[in-house]
Amino acid sequence: MLTILSCVALDHSYPLLLAALAVCILGSVLTMRLYARVRRTQGVQKLHWLFLSGCIGGSTIWSTHFIAMISYRMSLDHAYDPFMSLLSLAIAVGFTLFGFGITAGRQTGATIEVGGGIVGLGIVAMHYVGMAAFLVEGFKTWDPVLTAVAMVLSVGFGAVATNRIARPVTRFCKYGGATSLILAIVSLHFTAMAGMTIVPDPTVLIPDMGVSDSVLVAMVLLIMAVMMALGASAYIIDLNSNQLAAERYRHLSRHDALTGLPNRDALHEHVGETMRQPRDDTARMAVVAIGVNRFKDVNDAHGQAVGDRVLREIAEKVSGVLQTGEFLARNGGDEFVAVLDQFFMKADAKEFAERILTAVNLPMDLEGRPFRVTASAGIALFPGSGQTATDLLTQADLAMQRAKSTGPTAVRFYKPSMDAATRDRSLLSIDLHHAIDRGELELYYQPQNDALSRDIIGYEVLLRWRHPTRGMVSPVEFIPLAERTGFIQTLGDWVLETACREASSWAQPLRIAVNVAPAQLADRLLPHRVRDILLQTGLSADRLELEITESGIIGDQQHALHIIRQLKAMGVKIAMDDYGTGYSSLSTLQNFPFDKIKIDRSFVDGIGRSRPAEAIVRSTIILARSLDIPVLAEGVETEEHMTFLRGEGCLQVQGYLFGKPQPLSDIKTAVMTAVEIELSLDDDETVDPSPLSPAVAA
Repeated sequence: MLTILSCVALDHSYPLLLAALAVCILGSVLTMRLYARVRRTQGVQKLHWLFLSGCIGGSTIWSTHFIAMISYRMSLDHAYDPFMSLLSLAIAVGFTLFGFGITAGRQTGATIEVGGGIVGLGIVAMHYVGMAAFLVEGFKTWDPVLTAVAMVLSVGFGAVATNRIARPVTRFCKYGGATSLILAIVSLHFTAMAGMTIVPDPTVLIPDMGVSDSVLVAMVLLIMAVMMALGASAYIIDLNSNQLAAERYRHLSRHDALTGLPNRDALHEHVGETMRQPRDDTARMAVVAIGVNRFKDVNDAHGQAVGDRVLREIAEKVSGVLQTGEFLARNGGDEFVAVLDQFFMKADAKEFAERILTAVNLPMDLEGRPFRVTASAGIALFPGSGQTATDLLTQADLAMQRAKSTGPTAVRFYKPSMDAATRDRSLLSIDLHHAIDRGELELYYQPQNDALSRDIIGYEVLLRWRHPTRGMVSPVEFIPLAERTGFIQTLGDWVLETACREASSWAQPLRIAVNVAPAQLADRLLPHRVRDILLQTGLSADRLELEITESGIIGDQQHALHIIRQLKAMGVKIAMDDYGTGYSSLSTLQNFPFDKIKIDRSFVDGIGRSRPAEAIVRSTIILARSLDIPVLAEGVETEEHMTFLRGEGCLQVQGYLFGKPQPLSDIKTAVMTAVEIELSLDDDETVDPSPLSPAVAA
């Protein structure tokens, strides 16, 4: 160690030594960041980043070596062989490319460390070829012990460098990778230099082709500057591209795809921020809910494409009449919400709403014919009875519903004295928006059983709301409220995340079935949210079954099919719920890749009492069998039901005969007992221990 420190302190020029260190640090940081980018990309892009990282890494190793050599103090004449010098550069680049290349796509195994070790060997090879390029009036001898130590240090630190990038345990590991590469370069160079002895010999002549220190340093700095500029430029351009993509993704996630207006999330944020802004004591804010009258008739008569066009034109016309301090968003369906950030007289709020309704009522061209639609508006004011953004939006919607019942272009202000039933629903909706934070929601689980063995094969997840004053509130009451106010997305995410987290702790790998609302299925980000939840909770994707109704896919079948295919690519199962109660068309079963059909309880209840109900159940089972889709019958309550279903070939059942929905605490014995049971799964279904299938995880 003293020999090495003495070599560094006494045999080198400090300014040039610091320059070599600066090049080494900057180059190593950039190299390992580029290497990290290699591991995150695929295809041709991966090759581009690999080539760039190899060139930058090799140039860093080479430049550090020769700048440090130029700083080496000696009294003997010396020069550098240009051919050997460039050969050492090629060796450094080649070894770095090879080492990074064999680890680029690896996630496990020792190949990652082996690749880093190869980079370390490249540093060793480059050093000694570079020393062969060092021409001096004498002979060079090497201490074998220090030479071996130098090689071990370089290979070891090289392996650590790739390990820290490929197997990070904290967010600081990216610095550990660069630090390890710096140590690999520096420890090799100075340990090897400490083991070198030059024996002067006047008979050894320096060839005329030798390059002087000044020429070499210019060449080194030029090559390194070009490489660093290329690497840094590419990295910065890519970083900016990623930032632009992230900003675009954020824009898309906060704007309605059809109209380009801010969506419900952006609306809630704007209203909340406006409420928090300091204002004059007499200033108020108005939230105006606008509902298009009889829009369903437009869709039914002219088709969804025309309906979409009408909504786009409404958005364009209303946006054209907005002024400073006014905001417009689409709240979903045929409803828009406008916000007047500040006004002083109540008449100003009404004039604002009427201006919007006038714009909506302007004629539009529909297939060559003039066409008009009307709208009604409801206004909620702040300060007022609403204390949150959700309160205001709910109140504005309530006033809008009253306006619709009054006339085609009516405007109504929210009043606490409105219909008691409507007000009660509004209050319940407000409470619902706080139910998650207050811990009032809980999940119940109803078993799903094998029809032959009666073993439990999974659970359907059911949401329950224990209201502090109303007691247990029926989902029939609060689910429509959540859908109408746009809270169904938040509610659905909470149910899915909570169910996956609870199920992931079970000793038994039982499947859970979670309902997905039509609004959730219509969201193009649903697959991303499901994937994130599976990764966060650790639940295997093939243990999750999402239940959808035909009403959720009938509106935009192409979009729904795209979403379902993404979910199935993760390994998530898809079931058609409530079969027989909706459209239940054969084309739906043919076009959509369902993993299960659930016969609605209303038909199962008719077994033994209604021949039409039995015929529907029987035909559904026969149809599903021909399509090779398993069937689960809901609402099984008697042995008579079981006898009929088994006789018809239904293999999965659910109902009070096997158990009512229960909280997790009541089913813990069943799900936490680590015994081997045989699940009635499809022949090609296996339990994947990873949260996502390999195709998605990759």
